[in-house]
Amino acid sequence: MRMFRAIASAAIGSGLLIAASAAPAQTELQPEVSDTMRADPPQPDWFFVDGGWDQPGTSIFDGRSGKMKGMVETSRLTDFAIDPAGKYYYVAESIWSHRDRGTRQDMVSVYDARDMKLQAEIAIPGRILIGARKNNFVISDDGRWAYVYNLDPASSVNVVDLAARKFRRNVELPGCASLMPNPGVGFSALCSDGSIATVDMTRSKPAITRTAPFFKATDDPIFDNYAYDAAKKRAVFLTYTGLVYTATVGAAPVVAAPFSIQAAAGMRPGETTPLEVNWLPGGRQPMALHRPSGHLFVLMHMGEYWSHKASGTEVWDVDLATQKVVKRFTLDKPMNNIEVSQTATPMLYLDGEGKTAIVVDAVTGERRHEIKNAGGGVITVVNPY
Repeated sequence: MRMFRAIASAAIGSGLLIAASAAPAQTELQPEVSDTMRADPPQPDWFFVDGGWDQPGTSIFDGRSGKMKGMVETSRLTDFAIDPAGKYYYVAESIWSHRDRGTRQDMVSVYDARDMKLQAEIAIPGRILIGARKNNFVISDDGRWAYVYNLDPASSVNVVDLAARKFRRNVELPGCASLMPNPGVGFSALCSDGSIATVDMTRSKPAITRTAPFFKATDDPIFDNYAYDAAKKRAVFLTYTGLVYTATVGAAPVVAAPFSIQAAAGMRPGETTPLEVNWLPGGRQPMALHRPSGHLFVLMHMGEYWSHKASGTEVWDVDLATQKVVKRFTLDKPMNNIEVSQTATPMLYLDGEGKTAIVVDAVTGERRHEIKNAGGGVITVVNPY
């Protein structure tokens, strides 16, 4: 007790207890400031996944890390495109004043690629809901023009000036859809009579010409999610039986003789005969073109003719120059959509009904990433121009 009192007395005499019991200094509160990070411009190894029927938005993922980079505002059955200069994301869409009823508005919406903010809404005339098709909405190679397919109910194409952000004209195109840019000319489209229609927009009045029919839409149709190579000015098509066509795009497109993807793998070609089981292409977006190498990656499944909606259980790597299947990858789960990065070391991006996206090394077939709830719709990548 005496020791405690001695210590306390010494502490009081030195002022230590007084200092310990003093009130703490007041801290000045700083006001909270809200901020939003800006994204990088679209990169060659990014991929863009449409949410599909059950999930709104187009999600942006980095193929190297598997991490999400952002989301573009898209609803069901919209069409998405990337500005070749990387400044904007474009969405062709229809909306209603009361969600699913009321006044309908058809437009091309423009979003800044860095902060995803809406920049403009370009009104266009009638557009029926025809989304989930990569070639219903295409951008010219120079980024100046957008071509929007219409079916209301006649087939036509809306031409939109993206620089002026104005609708310019509607071009009637009976029996044709699935568009592709045609540099220096205008645009081209696949037609139900088996031909390619080309619309010359350099004249005061658009002039339409057609190639001779090269496929039979009623017997062996072409998948509408085909590939276009801006650098080579070439389109690559795939039919339900597995025929691969290439066409050089120009004022008068030239279509090369097709080859069978099954024959390219050393098998019998695909057939239209009922009950004949074979390896066949299938899915919503069944093919992806690696433009630098000229390799085509195709989702394949075992089935009969008209099983073209079936998901792929394998990926076949086709060298278009040699017309040979050089690799086959088995998928752990069936997939509906496939794309490939346009990088020197390409990565495959796939998704399916389960809305899980996977990233696969296109050279080794090794799975790099699996992304849950990524979306189940078509996939878009940045293309070289």
